[in-house]
Amino acid sequence: MTNNLQEQSQKPPTQLHQKQSFFLVDDHAAVLDGTAMSLKQEFPNADITTAKTAQEARQKLKALRPDVVIVDLSLPEMAGETCRTETGIGLLREFLETYGDYNFVVQSANVASLVRIKPTIDAHQGGFALVDKGEPTAEMLKRVSWAMDGLVYTPPTMRKHLEIKSEWMQVLELAVYEGLNDKTIAKNMNVAERTVRNYWAKLQDVLGVYHEEGKILRIQTELRAREEGLID
Repeated sequence: MTNNLQEQSQKPPTQLHQKQSFFLVDDHAAVLDGTAMSLKQEFPNADITTAKTAQEARQKLKALRPDVVIVDLSLPEMAGETCRTETGIGLLREFLETYGDYNFVVQSANVASLVRIKPTIDAHQGGFALVDKGEPTAEMLKRVSWAMDGLVYTPPTMRKHLEIKSEWMQVLELAVYEGLNDKTIAKNMNVAERTVRNYWAKLQDVLGVYHEEGKILRIQTELRAREEGLID
């Protein structure tokens, strides 16, 4: 059982083996330039596309398939209009519903407002993370890597109110009690293997389990689940 979880957790991240692409949405040129520079330093060969309004973001994303979309929540609908959190929230909801398996990072000073679209975030099948604009660049890059690996990181205020869904528990129990890997679990549950990985990410977020240097994520998930009384 433990060996199986360890084997799955040690698979190398996909970003180490391919060229990355990022789509940045923010109305502040300084933020766009600073974020792009940081991404270029971390991922030297990355392709980076930017947009400054919700309207521009919609148009450009139609022609892109980025590894991660990094979006602010305070945006103008069109050039010359006032930035509003409601505009950014609406754009993010639209993106999550339209591009259901894309990876997103919300980089904003108003991350608490995400609670307004909690059901949409819960239903999303791709990676999803948030970072406050006041946090260090290294933290932003870490969240980008998490999202690119399909992991989920939501605000603690949202996380503590999330229910643990039955399908997440089924994945955990099949892995722990029967020693099944993700591919076999997917067949057992009649879902895609990507869906199983997303269930893991949702469960890990609820439990507050994230990547730590030198620790195996799936093993930490099992240990935390035992602490919470979810499994014996």
